[in-house]
Order: sequence, then structure tokens, then C-alpha cells
Amino acid sequence: MNIGLNRLLAGLLIAVGAAAAGWAVGNGLERFRMADRSVTVKGLAEMNVQSDFAVWPLSFRRAGNEFGEVQRALAADRDKVVAFLKQAGIEEAEIEIRPLQVTDAYSREYIQPNQPFRYTGNGQVLVKSPRVAEVARAALATDPLIQAGLVIQSDIGPSYQLRGFNEVKPTLLSEATRNAREQAAEFAAQAGARLGPLKSANQGVIQISGDDGGYSDTGSSQTKRLRVVSTFVYELR
Repeated sequence: MNIGLNRLLAGLLIAVGAAAAGWAVGNGLERFRMADRSVTVKGLAEMNVQSDFAVWPLSFRRAGNEFGEVQRALAADRDKVVAFLKQAGIEEAEIEIRPLQVTDAYSREYIQPNQPFRYTGNGQVLVKSPRVAEVARAALATDPLIQAGLVIQSDIGPSYQLRGFNEVKPTLLSEATRNAREQAAEFAAQAGARLGPLKSANQGVIQISGDDGGYSDTGSSQTKRLRVVSTFVYELR
């Protein structure tokens, strides 16, 4: 008789434990310790913010068999790029002109036997601006440069950054804290206890990604998605 009763009690305890564990997982509860009457919860917070800075390396190249010809062509291309940017609304202080580079293929230790051009050169004009919208519009309107004969490195577009990260960080962490406290308070009520003071907190890692569905920020997206999971330990009374 005692053996049967013990088995019944054991089964009830397992069922209660499984139900409590299921509720905890579904509500973000990480750990509940009866020994010191504390509960550990994870607070989640997510928010979308707009980039506040753009860096756009506008690169172009030329090739030929006369050094001076390649250099002059690159200089003319550079002037066209600068004129295009100013016409697009980019201010002169936001434009950085990089030195032209010309390489002699014959000076290399190994060259291809069918080398079509002896000289290859490239230039770059770098745009750095907090006016993200203006840079984005200019990057989508480079057709006049291509029609003018420039060979633009089109696979490198503007890189959008969030330099004011520290300004939005408190709001994100505040939301994570609020979310965690709500979960802890709900658990305390379900357990017939009263939520006590915060014992410890771990901010966690703030992840920044684009709005293109990726898990990391490649810089191509103007909208940044911030996400943090913070861990909090509360006393129960």
C-alpha cells in the first residue's frame, strides 16, 4: 500500500514540475531557485533606428598603353565625379579626393603573355556625410557618369552607419529591463510570492543588423535593427 502511494506522489510531483517548466519556458523564465527564493529572467528588447552617417567610396579606373594618357583620363574622370556630387547636393566639405594610382604591368615580376594594356590606373572620391538621404539619392543616380564614359566600380555602394549608438542605447536597455520585470512579477504572482528587489543584472550583447533579414550589419541598409537580451535576478518574498 505504501509503495503504491509513494509512486502516486512521485507521479504528481513530476507532473507539477513539468507544468511549471513549460510555463517558465513560454514566459521567458530562465531559472527559479527555491533555496534562496530568487528568479532569473531574460528581458528582450528590439527597435529600429535610422542610420546617421554615410560613407561612399566612388571608385573609377582606366587602362592604356601610354602613362600620360591614363593619368590625364583619370584626372578628367575625377573632375567629373566631383562635379556630379556637387550637382547632386553633396557639399564640398563632405568630399575627400584620394590620390590617383597608375600601375605599370611591365614592372611586375610576372605578367600575363597577352597583357592588353601596359598601364592600369584607378582613382577614388570619398563621400563622408551625416546627410544620409542625400548620399542615398546620389548613389542611385550615377547614370550620367557612366554615360560620360567613366568605368565606375558599381558593386561598392554607400556604407550606412549608426554613430549615435550611445544615444539610443539607454532606451533599448530600459525596454529590456521593463520586459524582464513584467515577467518576474507575473511569475511571482503565479507562485503566490511577492517580487523583491533586483539582485543582479547582465546587460548582454546588443546586436545590430540591417532590415534585409541578415543576422549582422553589412552597412548596406539605412535602417538598423537593434536587439538585446538582458538577464536579471530578482528576489522573491
